[in-house]
Formats: sequence, structure tokens, C-alpha cells
Amino acid sequence: MKKLLALILCVILALGTIAVIGETSDLEQIKANLETVVPGKLTVATSPDFAPYEFYAIGEDEKPTLAGFDIALAQYVADYLGLEIEIIAIDFDGVLAELASGNVDLGFAGLSPTEKRKEVMDFSDVYYFGGQSFVCIQGQEDKFPTLEAANNPAYSIGAQNASIQQELATTHTPDANIVILQKVTDIIAELLGQKLEGAFIETAVAANYQVNYPELVLLHKVPYDSEGSAVGVKKGSENLLKGVNLAINQALSDGSMDKFVAEANELSAGKIIEGLIEENK
Repeated sequence: MKKLLALILCVILALGTIAVIGETSDLEQIKANLETVVPGKLTVATSPDFAPYEFYAIGEDEKPTLAGFDIALAQYVADYLGLEIEIIAIDFDGVLAELASGNVDLGFAGLSPTEKRKEVMDFSDVYYFGGQSFVCIQGQEDKFPTLEAANNPAYSIGAQNASIQQELATTHTPDANIVILQKVTDIIAELLGQKLEGAFIETAVAANYQVNYPELVLLHKVPYDSEGSAVGVKKGSENLLKGVNLAINQALSDGSMDKFVAEANELSAGKIIEGLIEENK
């Protein structure tokens, strides 16, 4: 029996070693192939109005620095692949456009891998599972005993341009006055100013805003088939996609992703800027 157990243990260890060697070999091959596709620099588009995913953290020197768990993961991926990184901050719809046109390698912007988006870009494995919420301001809750109650022509319902939330608004509140805004910050401002009765916002983002705006109410969970965020990858970049997936799986298994999320939540509770820097001067 002891010999049998020892044999089984040896087999398990051998298989584990083979797996590690196989992954290492795959990574080296991917790096070699990337030298001609991504010559030393990984270009990443992001939309810094989506805390805790991406935003600007204000340091003690009052200087803004891109932060958030998407930004940390992007750097992790670049380091894992042995590449420098160039992060381009643009509006959310710009992230989608730049990826679709192949002007950037990756998009880190809390992207949901929908079938429509897959027509113009590839997607990594999901690295963060979130959810979608219908929100309003305290005092407005009685208007929305159910999500279905928001489907009313008398109500103005907000959503971010080109986002999953825009699709959710169209699906769940087609009869309402759907107001499409460029940034989540715009949606929050309109809610606080009572120009919107409600809005669709990603749950983690809404919860983050709630820290600074306690009058914000996450009222209803919104059904959604593709909950979770993935990295957008330039269409047809097979080796890059493989490398990104290896990096994501490593970040998830070694605890790095949990650390990135915790640090982003802590930072976003402090002094931050959401949106493009030039728009906040």
C-alpha cells in the first residue's frame, strides 16, 4: 500500500512538473512570436471614469496617477509578457473604436464580452465577475418597487454611451426616456441634480460612488447573461490573446488579482479624478 501511495504521489508530481514546463514553454514561444507583432511595447486603451476599474488617484503631491485594478492588471500582463506598456486614456466609446480599428493592442475598461463586440475584437478569459444594477437617489425608491416599474415614459433613465448599460436600458426600459451620457460621472451628476429618476450602472462602480455619495441607492439587480469583465484584444492577435490569458490565469491563481481589487477599492475611496485629465482642469 505504501509503495502504491508513493507511486501515485510521484505521478502527481510528475504531471505537475510537466504542466509547469508546458506553460513555461508556451510563454517563451508566445514572447518570441510577439517580438514581430508587438515590438517591445503594449498599447492599452482605457477609460478612467470607471472606479474602481480605472480612475486617477490624487497623491500627496496633488498629482494624478492612473489607478484601478484594470490598470494594475494591465501592468501585470505587460510585465508577464516582458513588454513595456503605453496606456492611452480616452472616452469609453473611444476604447471600443480604437480596438475595432486595430489602433491599440488591448482594451482594459471593464469590458463585457458580448457577441456584437466579438465581431470586431477578441476577448480574453473573464478576470472579474461583477453585476449590473439599477440605481436611483434616496427618496425615489417608491417609484421603482420593481425594475419593470422603471419602464415608464414619465421617467428619464440614464446609461453610458456604447456600454452594456445602454443595452440594458433599451432592453428593460424601452418606453422610458433613455438618456445616453458620455461618462458615468455625468450620470451621477444628473441623478444628484434630479434630472434623472434612475440609471443603469455596473454594480462595483455604483457601490464605489455610493461611498462618496451615500444618497445613491443600488435598488435592483439587473439580469444579465454575460456578467464579468474581460480584456479586449485586437482582432486576430492569436499569440497576444494566448499570452494575456496565461497572465490572467496566473494573476488569479497567485492572488494578485485579489490584491489589485482591494488596493483599487481603498484608493478610490480617497481623493480621485474620474474622467479625462484635460476635462478636469
